[in-house]
Amino acid sequence: QLQLVESGGGLVQPGGSLRLSCITSGFRSDYVAVGWLRQAPGKEREGVSCVDSGGSTTTYSDSVRGRFTVSRDRVKNTVYLEMNDVRPEDTGIYYCAARTLWNCLGTRDTQYAYWGQGTQVTVSS
Repeated sequence: QLQLVESGGGLVQPGGSLRLSCITSGFRSDYVAVGWLRQAPGKEREGVSCVDSGGSTTTYSDSVRGRFTVSRDRVKNTVYLEMNDVRPEDTGIYYCAARTLWNCLGTRDTQYAYWGQGTQVTVSS
């Protein structure tokens, strides 16, 4: 069983930056791919990014590519999502989630078996 706990959400102005953290724990948490997803009110959940177990391969959705960066620190068992040049449309609840395998299948949301509780990100002036 894997556990994931997100933190770092909050209110940020358009054009600003925010860093989300996801602490993973449990059986082989550092051997699985971890992704970030978000859900805005009234919208479907969207896969944002994913990083493989080694941290060397990353994927991004078109909506965030070039602005967001995913990384992981295997010593700290933490996966980060660095959000730059944020926009109002980035507002939503951000979740981290883990697969049972080492690799990412793009950013699709159906690939994950374990989920965190989410952290709210609001982009507004």
